Amino acid sequence: MLKIEVKYAERIDKYIANNSEVTRNDIQDLISEGCVFVNGVKINKNKFIVKENDVIEITRLIDKTVNIKEQNIELDIVFENDDLLIINKPSGMVVHPAPGHHESTLVNGLIYHFKNNLSDVNNLTRMGIVHRIDKDTSGLLIVAKNNKIHNYLASLLKKHEIKRTYIAICDGKIINKILNIDAPIGRDIKNRQKFAVTDQNSKQAYTIVEVLGYLKIDGKDKTLVKCNLKTGRTHQIRVHLAYIKHPVYGDPIYNKKIDDFNQRLHAQELEFINIDGHKIQVSCPLPKIMDDECKNLNN
Repeated sequence: MLKIEVKYAERIDKYIANNSEVTRNDIQDLISEGCVFVNGVKINKNKFIVKENDVIEITRLIDKTVNIKEQNIELDIVFENDDLLIINKPSGMVVHPAPGHHESTLVNGLIYHFKNNLSDVNNLTRMGIVHRIDKDTSGLLIVAKNNKIHNYLASLLKKHEIKRTYIAICDGKIINKILNIDAPIGRDIKNRQKFAVTDQNSKQAYTIVEVLGYLKIDGKDKTLVKCNLKTGRTHQIRVHLAYIKHPVYGDPIYNKKIDDFNQRLHAQELEFINIDGHKIQVSCPLPKIMDDECKNLNN
């Protein structure tokens, strides 16, 4: 079964095609066969308009839509046990196949290395994927090996019981050493590809920002910060830092593109209580480009 949480209003066949690996023709066939539901109600029209926060469920997938190519992609595994693994994802890697990104994703590599030993709660195009980080954000990502641990981890995320710590380089000099940013985030009404702090169709978003030090890049002031997420909205850190006028350095969407590495944002640490009751705490170093930029860090 494929389950999709709707982020914006659109025709259902078009929305699913733009947010999954299922083609629009196949979606229309599935609707006619009674396999598509919105909030538990069967949908029988391709023109049906889904709204933000609706939940789409497709009870059967057409086989040709879920054939993911196995690729021998090197994975930087920083933790592994019988139930899960934690991967240090490089900047530039897409997490799972999507329109325009059918190969060289993390899932392509996971299927090669782990075959069927991955959860399928989020359907075959997202094998093992419990949560995502943006393509150009580097760092730690949890992968579930079975559905039991996947559902457990998903419940921890929903209850905000997985501590996620990010490191970012942002523009300018942030004076306050600690910032509590509690500002709702929703889709930008002027650009559907972006998110913004807004009161319209938004959800609570809470980020704690701690200043680690200051540096200069090309003679311009930058601030190195640690960010802890209390909620998990799309682009949350990037949106919140842009909102306080200190956008992430190199962010091509909320700031200015500098190079192909794009935003200097790294998921450095994860901490949670595993299903067996033991604490898992994992960290990974900054990618080289960020580490080099921080050589002249001072307080």
